[in-house]
Amino acid sequence: MICAGGTGGGVYPALAVHNALKTLCPDELETLWVGGDGGMEAGLVERAGIPFKAIPAAGLHGVEITRLPGNLLLLARGMLASRRILAEFRPDVLFFTGGYVAVPMALAGRSLASLLYVPDIEPGLALKTLARFATRITLTAEQSKPFFSPKAEMIVTGYPIRPELAHWTKKAARTKLGLKSSLPVLLVFGGSKGAHSINLAVLEHIEHLLEQMEVVHISGQSDWELVESFSRQLPKGVSKRYHAFSYLHAEMGAALTVADLVVSRAGASTLGEYPRFGLPAILVPYPYAWRYQKVNAEVLAKAGGALVIEDGKLKSGLYLTVEKLFESPEKLESMRQAVRSLDVPDAADRIAAQLIDLAGAKHG
Repeated sequence: MICAGGTGGGVYPALAVHNALKTLCPDELETLWVGGDGGMEAGLVERAGIPFKAIPAAGLHGVEITRLPGNLLLLARGMLASRRILAEFRPDVLFFTGGYVAVPMALAGRSLASLLYVPDIEPGLALKTLARFATRITLTAEQSKPFFSPKAEMIVTGYPIRPELAHWTKKAARTKLGLKSSLPVLLVFGGSKGAHSINLAVLEHIEHLLEQMEVVHISGQSDWELVESFSRQLPKGVSKRYHAFSYLHAEMGAALTVADLVVSRAGASTLGEYPRFGLPAILVPYPYAWRYQKVNAEVLAKAGGALVIEDGKLKSGLYLTVEKLFESPEKLESMRQAVRSLDVPDAADRIAAQLIDLAGAKHG
């Protein structure tokens, strides 16, 4: 199998599916991961023991006209590199999880069986392009179907999450993160790069929050110096309740396990991880990109598992919303039950089964 285009929100779902494949067919599985240069992708993939190759790639949608010729050249170079990889590796099936880096591989391997997984509810341009080459499309939720051709073969599988996320007990998670009180726990998370507006809104009210709860704050690297500086200035009486981290990888499951409420962006992982943990959410869709985060947030909100705050209303609305929810345990519990009802625990196995079926069809 070749896994291509695991950039952005597609890395962790693809790793979860690969883990399921290792369980279902441990002796027959051989995988090569094809991705882009730079970023966190290569490190995460190699840490999982999967061979990684980088190819040239660049986006075309929304690109300045002066950069378009160079990006087209990178696309052509990426396609040639993909052809060489396919000739050497000879995969039975291609697996795409999105991102423009997958497009050269999709073009080069259009004669091969391929499976596309769509993490977000609404696909971006790269995913819509990949869908034209995919033999089969797997979706996180039913709401994604209208965005694709009705002639496409689509299967709703749910969002696959890393199995190690759910291995934490509450006791072990609290010990790992240093939580000692019986107060409720607020998790603040802006993704691997952080969310500046969320960080600022939380820091503005951090002392008031810490009077009523413990806060696990995953700031992202770009705001880490600012967050560290704030933490050093907190009064001693409340500082022990503030647990700040620039990023969590292996310990992310601990944070999700102990949290009673989360404040975050609305990337694709919210559709799988929050339902798995029955975690009520205050979602703040990122306003400066494709509207996919807004659509993700609306799905969780309509199910009753989340509240949505616009980015521009964070300063005035975040603290009051958090406070009201923690003062209404019945409301939090109803949100917890609503979001848990969206969980699909065997999503990774479902997608892995589709890959096995497509690979097996090649051999009859």
